[in-house]
Amino acid sequence: MTARPLPVVIVGAGPTGLTAATLLAQRGFGCVVLDRWESIYPQPRAVHLDDEVYRILARLGVRDEFAAISWPCRGLRLITPEMRVLAEFARDATRGKHGYPEANMFDQQQLETVLRANLKRFATATLRGNTEVTAVAQDSGQVLVDCADRSTGARETVAAEYVLGCDGANSLVRASIETTVRDLDFAQRWLVVDVATGADLAEWEGVHQVCDPLRAATYMRIGKTRYRWEFRLAPHENADDYRDIATLHPLLSPWTKAIPQTELEIVRVAEYTFGAQIAEQWRDRRIFLLGDAAHLTPPFIGQGLGAGLRDAANLAWKLAGVLDGALPPTALDTYQVERKPHALAMIRRAKLVGTVMTEGGKIGNAIRRVVAPRLHLLPGLKDQILNSETPALHRSELVARPRFGRALDGTLCPNAVLEDGRRFDDVAASRFAVVTCDQPEETQRAEITRRGAVLLVARSGTTLHRWLRGGRARAAIVRPDGTVLRTGRELQAVCTALPDFSGTHLAQPGTEP
Repeated sequence: MTARPLPVVIVGAGPTGLTAATLLAQRGFGCVVLDRWESIYPQPRAVHLDDEVYRILARLGVRDEFAAISWPCRGLRLITPEMRVLAEFARDATRGKHGYPEANMFDQQQLETVLRANLKRFATATLRGNTEVTAVAQDSGQVLVDCADRSTGARETVAAEYVLGCDGANSLVRASIETTVRDLDFAQRWLVVDVATGADLAEWEGVHQVCDPLRAATYMRIGKTRYRWEFRLAPHENADDYRDIATLHPLLSPWTKAIPQTELEIVRVAEYTFGAQIAEQWRDRRIFLLGDAAHLTPPFIGQGLGAGLRDAANLAWKLAGVLDGALPPTALDTYQVERKPHALAMIRRAKLVGTVMTEGGKIGNAIRRVVAPRLHLLPGLKDQILNSETPALHRSELVARPRFGRALDGTLCPNAVLEDGRRFDDVAASRFAVVTCDQPEETQRAEITRRGAVLLVARSGTTLHRWLRGGRARAAIVRPDGTVLRTGRELQAVCTALPDFSGTHLAQPGTEP
């Protein structure tokens, strides 16, 4: 066992664990990531993230690398089994209000490759693959993590101040805190197929959702030469029925048309059960659950992977603040308070969209043909499908959201272009920020700087000025994760509420804390 507890041990080296590790390493805190796989897990998984989550990747320092491996998506089309378009829900494939395409397709293996390479730049972070975590227990103000080398069988106990369980749907860390998992009553078996081809499919550059209770299907381009199909399986079918291109081709042919089978390379074929569940407790003292360990989201709105990255972005800066004394330990109580309702809302949104697309039999098909082209007229579904913005975070110690009425508090500050051409995130640089319509006094400027925050004056006519005025505010505190902590009509009151984050710092890659 290590003589001195590590600040953080992260169990699981998927995108959520790698994101949490990088965000902590950026602030100079030592962390070890333990993963049972020697390298990246090979099966097909997530392929989509939105512009809000893109901002998180940019904070990690992989904005350009992700741009190189991702494919902007124009949105979603609902289509009939005969390939007739029922409705289209557009997304900005250039730059939305957060500075990036609103929908982005990618291969998760390539994303994890980028994240792993980026993590290596930080001397305080270590990734240990081929390491099986066998037990997690809390003892005397620390967490003991038992693990074994899967090659040699050598056993070890690692002590940590905090443990983050990013170890997936079958989480051992979740089992260690003995929380119950609530099943949200959704289970569908789907065939997931990745294909590579240099041929041009000449299809609309967005997600195609076939609305059919007998053979619901999804098609999307995820790269220059990579494509993903998903088909709902009948009760008597499984993935073994579709291992070769000859048996797959009848399913793919509505999109591949006359392209010879010899030009279609099967990359992966797998069967998945799309489920919906959420853990009741996401924290037990010094242990936290993130990503699929805390929640499972059906894929119909492409928010599963994004939810895990949102978890990491929400928790990492708070944990860093507590570790260096800038925030009280009670700040960690806000993690579940803020993230669980948000995740639950996204799961319910995905369930609704999935049900609308795939259920109802012949009657459902008939209704879809009439209703789908008019979905934009239905306020409830319009908010669920057309709007890419996710819900505001609930009120907490770090979100001063009013109990009634609408407010900017708990929402994301737009990643607006500033007067010097840079964007908000580039200037805020993962620090607290005060955004104000009013010119601050010198004493206010000095106090904002002393507390480790950055000041942005939003002049009339700018995006940030319009954003503040639209929220009936003249000043706002924006947290390091881009979330609005508090708004107000008077700058002095906002300055008084600004946390003192002066002790925190951002480490440069390759340096010790």
